[in-house]
Amino acid sequence: MKFLVLIYGNPESRKVWDGLSDEQKRESMTGYTALDDALAASGELVVSHSLDAPEATKQVLFRNGQPMTTDGPFAEVKEQLAGFYLLDCDSMERALEIVPQIPEAPFSIVEVRPIRDLGSLT
Repeated sequence: MKFLVLIYGNPESRKVWDGLSDEQKRESMTGYTALDDALAASGELVVSHSLDAPEATKQVLFRNGQPMTTDGPFAEVKEQLAGFYLLDCDSMERALEIVPQIPEAPFSIVEVRPIRDLGSLT
């Protein structure tokens, strides 16, 4: 089963990150590197990425059949999607076991959502 693990940050956590030196940022990434390596070794990691700031977002809406773009952030919430893991695990329980290993998890909101299999519709 595949699961999308969504990691949400907020403006305060973004400020802390932006205030770190390059060396401090590299040091803080060791936890992510170790987790990525462990999940790759177990065959559970499909992909993981950190996302750029919400201000770099573009939203595309269709009106009267025409695409219109607006600048982000477009959600009126403090928490914004900061990164994700796409995992291939045996169960939801296994995906939930992985969450505490995410270095940012104690300071974030983490959502685990099953990927819907629509293969039978094609």
